[in-house]
Amino acid sequence: MSDIKLFQLGQGEVTELVSKSAKLEKDLQQLVEPHMEVFLGIRFLATEFTTSNGGRIDSLGLDENGCPVIIEYKRHINENVINQGLFYYDWLLDHKAEFQLLVMKELGQSIAENIEWEGARLVCIATDFTRYDEHAIKQIDRNIELMRYKYFGDNLFLLELVNSHLSNKTATPKRQEVELSEADTNPTKKERRDYHENRKSSASPELLSLYESVCDFGLSLGDDVQRKELKFYTALKKIKNFASVQVWAPQQDPSLRIYLHIDPSNVQLQDGVVHDAKDKGHWGTGDLEVIVRSEQDLELAKQLVQLSFEKN
Repeated sequence: MSDIKLFQLGQGEVTELVSKSAKLEKDLQQLVEPHMEVFLGIRFLATEFTTSNGGRIDSLGLDENGCPVIIEYKRHINENVINQGLFYYDWLLDHKAEFQLLVMKELGQSIAENIEWEGARLVCIATDFTRYDEHAIKQIDRNIELMRYKYFGDNLFLLELVNSHLSNKTATPKRQEVELSEADTNPTKKERRDYHENRKSSASPELLSLYESVCDFGLSLGDDVQRKELKFYTALKKIKNFASVQVWAPQQDPSLRIYLHIDPSNVQLQDGVVHDAKDKGHWGTGDLEVIVRSEQDLELAKQLVQLSFEKN
């Protein structure tokens, strides 16, 4: 149950701002949908999407990692939002072509061809959740996030990640031992499915150790940090990504490429190590690129990963 309290500080006075829920479920939906990318890092696709099994999905979107997202809203606690969302989640995975056509129409063909189906997510937004809800999502092999909302006064809105669970399918993707193309930003369709896993399979023990050190450090920054293994990189995220980690060309330039949500103009760039990636095509999210080839590079990378975590 929520125990968050918010206070207004004045001239020698402290006033508690009392939280409240939305008057109508639709009010909450109409607040989130136009600003979905700001709130959740999700590109909006459709509202009240009618499914062929007679359902109606509150909101559909595609997150920054290319994963489909179903969002269900409830004004109050104990409104069975998880079961309803799972009903739509299963429909989505059985009707991928319909979602892909929607993405193609709204965002373009290239994005539609690179949907991360194994990372499909259900996001449930409600005033609160019971301990039974938090226990239930751990028993279900689906990517589910429980998010709490509160209104404070007329112009303050709280959105908090309460709990999340990653599907085992996402955590342990299939590996294939194949020779990889060096066209890192344009792999063939044959390479795409297990691109990142094959990179890791081809990496040296030393490079893998650097990779795991970066990921472990990111996870150590907070209990709410998630590690998502995707086709082209590993995402470290809270509500949104704060770091994307990719094993880069193990045969020719053994290194990691880390992309961070930091404005490059706010940090000191270093030739060969820290670059402005705003206009550089790359897999992953973020405008700052950090290249790690050694333990010395790793220490600098950790400082910047932490900075990205704190800013996001």
